Amino acid sequence: MALNRNVRRRRSRIPEEARRTLRFGSVWAVSVALLAGCSAPAPEGAPASSGSPEQSSGSPEATVPASAPASSSPTPTPTPTPETLELPRGGVELFPEYRLVGFSGHPYSAGLGRLGIGAIDERVAEIKTLGTELAGDRKPMPVLELIAVVVQAAPGDDGAYRTRTSDEIIAEYLEAARRHDGMLLLNVQPGRASMAEEVRALEKWLVEPDVGVAIDPEWDITAEQLPGQSYGHTAGEEINEIAAYLDALVEEKNLPQKALVFHQVAPGVVSNVAAIQEYPGVEVIRSVDGIGSAGMKIETYNLLMEDLPPTVHPGFKLFFEEDVVLGPLMTPAEVLALTPQPEYVLYE
Repeated sequence: MALNRNVRRRRSRIPEEARRTLRFGSVWAVSVALLAGCSAPAPEGAPASSGSPEQSSGSPEATVPASAPASSSPTPTPTPTPETLELPRGGVELFPEYRLVGFSGHPYSAGLGRLGIGAIDERVAEIKTLGTELAGDRKPMPVLELIAVVVQAAPGDDGAYRTRTSDEIIAEYLEAARRHDGMLLLNVQPGRASMAEEVRALEKWLVEPDVGVAIDPEWDITAEQLPGQSYGHTAGEEINEIAAYLDALVEEKNLPQKALVFHQVAPGVVSNVAAIQEYPGVEVIRSVDGIGSAGMKIETYNLLMEDLPPTVHPGFKLFFEEDVVLGPLMTPAEVLALTPQPEYVLYE
């Protein structure tokens, strides 16, 4: 699959740490009812993987003159190439056609983001309104970023400090995304579990053409750390591993491109982004995840754009409640004034 990519210059990394001071406390509001174990089938109407229909020769045998040599083997019937599935609003490539605009959250806790407050369709209506204002010269693509693996204060039976959202909830949000021709991103906060393994555990959903992945490295903690007491960390090598896995799914199932978002609150949360390679079936996005006033957020964004490799796209995150503690929420015009322009804008 050929790509039309906007190539950005590689810049030198500025090692200065950017810190934020809020937000850890909201995670603990999630109900213990999030225990894993429910396995519902994929929602009705989910597109099946493209396959090659069996072909039959069906044609009557031709009469061969006695003087003509007999054919050594029958002519094989050509197998048609499976049709590639498309994105919810058409095409197979995300950029530069679309600007992704979405909300994140979980229905069990309003503290985890706007997406978990009230009726889903009302939230998607808000996303679509913001998408129109943020589209610029692109088409808006609504995104529902559901937290599918939620970090926990308690270790749980397996000591992983995370729970997995039920299949019933994921199916509900996927159906909502499809009602509005939008995308579903499954957010992973792994705790002490493996980030890559938690992503692979979602494969039954990732083979769908309108489902992608978002990861939260700040919640990717070691066996010596506790969530909420220190930032977690991941490396570009692990992000690259996840991108390669998604790219293989895209090729195998003839899917459109998938988004792979990694949220980054500070430089130290993700190291060696230069290790992320380019894959035809995946668009990797670095979403700048800092809380604060407009000036603070712009400073963090500029810092994390300094070492943005050409294989990674820019993203930006805003917080409806936490950001306004230190100043008014940035307007769509202010967001579009960032350099480079974010290609994914997320609200929590």
